[in-house]
Amino acid sequence: MTLLLTVLGAVLCSLTVSSEVMPQADFDAQGMAGKWYLIGFATNAQWFVNRRASMKMGTTMFTPTAEGDLDMSYASLNTDGSCWRLNNLAKKSDVPGKFTYSSERWGNENDMRMVEVKYDEYALTHTIKTKGGTATVVNKLYGRGQDLGADMLEKFRQFSLETGILPENIAFLPKNEECPAA
Repeated sequence: MTLLLTVLGAVLCSLTVSSEVMPQADFDAQGMAGKWYLIGFATNAQWFVNRRASMKMGTTMFTPTAEGDLDMSYASLNTDGSCWRLNNLAKKSDVPGKFTYSSERWGNENDMRMVEVKYDEYALTHTIKTKGGTATVVNKLYGRGQDLGADMLEKFRQFSLETGILPENIAFLPKNEECPAA
């Protein structure tokens, strides 16, 4: 019983930390338009622990809609030459820079916040994914190019630690060839 309460307390603390992460105050969806490289990925989700070693850099196309939502199209080239693709439409909320979307592929609800964005250089996102009452955190670091400075990589690492992610679950993805246009 003590172990259960300890684990439950740790989970609640991590959720409290995550719920306090606020999006960038002056977020501009139009500034996100275009191609971004997924450079950093951090989560305590079990699937990541098992697949981390095989993950490589991919690209995300962010396309703002007339309604202020964000269409997100991700692609990553597999070692066999095929492409792994994922598309989601993130719906804007009443808070600029905060979006929600459901993933049909994974069956989860997502609360995504654009934490810090320098539109011509990098974007740091924080997503709380909920499935079956269980919440996991995913932080992503995007760059307009395939490289970001050491200071930005360290900022991402520190942010991930502050949001409850274990150090071994923070990854900087190796460069990869891009998928051809779909």
